[in-house]
Amino acid sequence: MEGRGWTHPEPCGKTHTMSRKAPSAHHLTAADQPNLWLPYTQMQTAPFPVEAVSTSASRITLADGRELVDGVAAWWTACHGYSHPHIHAALVRQAERMPHVMFGGMVHEPAIRLAARLAAMLPGDLERVFFTDSGSVAMEVAIKMAVQYHINQGTEGRQKILSFRGGYHGDTLGMMSICDPEEGMHSLFAGVLPEQVLADLPVDAASLAQLEALLAERGDSIAAIVTEPLVQGAGGMLFHDPEVLRRLRKLCDRHGTLLILDEIFTGFGRTGTMFACEQAGVVPDIVALSKALTGGTMALAATVARQGVFEAFLSDNAGHALMHGPTFMANPLACAVANASLDLFETEPRLEQVAAIAAQLSRELEPCRTLPGVRDVRVLGAIGVVELETLDNPDALRRAFVERGVWIRPFRNIVYLTPAFTIKPEELTRLTTAIEDVLREAA
Repeated sequence: MEGRGWTHPEPCGKTHTMSRKAPSAHHLTAADQPNLWLPYTQMQTAPFPVEAVSTSASRITLADGRELVDGVAAWWTACHGYSHPHIHAALVRQAERMPHVMFGGMVHEPAIRLAARLAAMLPGDLERVFFTDSGSVAMEVAIKMAVQYHINQGTEGRQKILSFRGGYHGDTLGMMSICDPEEGMHSLFAGVLPEQVLADLPVDAASLAQLEALLAERGDSIAAIVTEPLVQGAGGMLFHDPEVLRRLRKLCDRHGTLLILDEIFTGFGRTGTMFACEQAGVVPDIVALSKALTGGTMALAATVARQGVFEAFLSDNAGHALMHGPTFMANPLACAVANASLDLFETEPRLEQVAAIAAQLSRELEPCRTLPGVRDVRVLGAIGVVELETLDNPDALRRAFVERGVWIRPFRNIVYLTPAFTIKPEELTRLTTAIEDVLREAA
């Protein structure tokens, strides 16, 4: 708890006591946490983190009693808001019945039902669902499927993955190899990662011609093309037109290459349609889903393949099987809450709420465009972005937002909002007003 000490037993039986001060005590840093190693954080210099003790709807309550309006929905996952009673009830029922069981040689009803529902929701013949427990692993499975798809068919040499500048697909080793190598987060590992193929998104005639030339030269070595549809999220919330996806689909068909769409961020309504690929009328060969799949309640992900991809793994040869199986794949608790989340998409007006959020974000973020240091303001679905010329101290901005009672987490050179679809209009106004005020003061 902020502003008080705590005592806990250590493994050796010693008692460790530490006094903790509020985050405004600037001499404390994240390194003063006694045991935690925080993500994406230089622990030596980052400020002491705030401590959350409870959540409800679009609110986070801190240990010192302050309440924050959450502008990022727990890294884009809590699409229905926190602690939705329908999801909570499903979690309790499943916990009482069967929290977990291995998925090797055994299945269960929550997974069977969830797979069927996902197959029915997704476009085309995306029908075969392989469950994992995180977005990065779902994407690892996707590229593994793509490479083995060609191997199983006797096609030699298709072992490379083509991805795009500005892209991000996770932090595991395979995913680091297909992220933008120049964005900085993974550049230290350049000598360790497998070499893949990098290109510019075909957003105009020049970049399309470059990609066509690259595929003409190296297409026989490429197993799949991977992209985030409509929005490159961690790359800076970079938007592109649905036509880009249609171009990629045509190029993949022409060159015998699979198309993998990373819908981990964009899936389940975030861009205004249930899945971003719907806006282009495109069916990928493989799609990866996670984040909002369980409404921000449990870790779960899925890699979904078209029937033709799945059939390439059917054989009398046991070696043609997909040899992958996370221990907690298809966890019954996670599948139960994912089914509950899908119930809410069916019974509550989520896409209409996203449309209302988009209109409000467009209206209320537009004044930021005139502020010094602002490069762009853009909105797509329930994503609002204020892009800055530079952002030298995101921690300072984060502290300023907390002082105004909102949780907004700037990164790179952007300040963004990805709220719960159930956020109240006055709560969203509080977020947009905080952004304008903080950026005005910073300028």
